[in-house]
Amino acid sequence: MKKLIPIIIFGFLLGLSCAQNKEKTENKDEVVTTYYLIRHAEKDRSDETNKNPNLTEEGLKRAENWAEHFKNIKLDAVYSTDYNRTKQTATPTAKANQLELQFYNPSDIKMEEFIEKTNGKTVLVVGHSNTTPKFVNELLGEDKYEDIADDNNANLYVVTISKDKKTSKLLVVD
Repeated sequence: MKKLIPIIIFGFLLGLSCAQNKEKTENKDEVVTTYYLIRHAEKDRSDETNKNPNLTEEGLKRAENWAEHFKNIKLDAVYSTDYNRTKQTATPTAKANQLELQFYNPSDIKMEEFIEKTNGKTVLVVGHSNTTPKFVNELLGEDKYEDIADDNNANLYVVTISKDKKTSKLLVVD
């Protein structure tokens, strides 16, 4: 009986170890997609009739700060709407990652196709105060976030999608 106890303990530990190794192997192969979503930086509001304004000096500085914020994150793609303010916000980060901007139309995006196209990648999406939270909600498949206040250019949404789980967090980056 005394000889049987060490054998039982050894067998138990061996089984536990094998189960942990199997879990690690399965998780290692799991495909994870990460989306970073931001609103464009501060736009020039001096001409209220201008529907496509450029960024202000403060906005251009924020765009550079976003590039600095993402410098240790290897992005696979950078998406922007086709407006001066979003392109100017996205460009420094795209250049830092040696990527061409890809354009999307937030009112005509086919979310399932977008998710399939970006599966397993790390992606930055630059949009607007009303389109960015909507985009996040569509990625998540739930109504979680409201429009961004018009004077807020600091929100960073991080959405992570894996086989069984979708998570998000909202950060404020000044």
